[in-house]
Amino acid sequence: MKRWLMRSMTELSSRKSISRLTGRLAQSSISRRFIPTFARMYSIQVQEAEKPIGEYSTLNEFFTRRLRPGARAIDEAPDSLVSPVDALITGAGVIQAGTIFNIKGQDYTIDELLNRSPRTASYVGGFCLVLYLSPTDYHRIHAPVGGAIVEREHVPGKVYPVNEFGLRHMKRVLSRNERLITYIRHAGGEVAVVKVGAMNVSSIKYVDPHAKATTKGEELAYFEFGSTVVLLTEDNSFTLRGDLMVGKKVRMGEALGTLRT
Repeated sequence: MKRWLMRSMTELSSRKSISRLTGRLAQSSISRRFIPTFARMYSIQVQEAEKPIGEYSTLNEFFTRRLRPGARAIDEAPDSLVSPVDALITGAGVIQAGTIFNIKGQDYTIDELLNRSPRTASYVGGFCLVLYLSPTDYHRIHAPVGGAIVEREHVPGKVYPVNEFGLRHMKRVLSRNERLITYIRHAGGEVAVVKVGAMNVSSIKYVDPHAKATTKGEELAYFEFGSTVVLLTEDNSFTLRGDLMVGKKVRMGEALGTLRT
């Protein structure tokens, strides 16, 4: 009964109108007074921020903050795939015949996740990493590889939560939520960076929606409040780092494994 009630409440609160209302509040000047409380509540490492906490004019500006130079090291190995975000790994595994198995007890198809893109065929035997950003985390999304940006797609959808409850008890939220998908062609193939919106996220925004290329570690986009990135590699092109697993935290720029070159 409790789980049913939670699901019903989540369904009602996943309306874009409610998400927009939350977004407007976070972008208002009155939200500035909540920044210190927000930072303490989520144990945010304010010393890593680009500016002193008192210089942010809204909660949204603080939430989408950049980091000070040198706060993250980008792995420089030419064959490395780096984490695009600070996040918790909530899913990792080989894609089997186009299906991602057991993401918090649920299966997803590449076809639905990539909105039936013709590019799906390249990923049916690839690798998938699901990276969850909590309110504690830095919320800018960076390029996991350097290369040409060959396509972008915006997929409209819901804004269900992508936390533990949402992934486990809501129906396939990663493929039902709003998504921005960026395909990057690198020296050994292609990767798809799927940015998944979440409850109370007013938007996902590109830093430069017209960029034709990117370098490893360069900013791609940012979330206005927490969400998830699904990182996909092509068939037989990626080897996961041996000590990584579901439940492990990673930081932006950290090597996740190696790519075929």
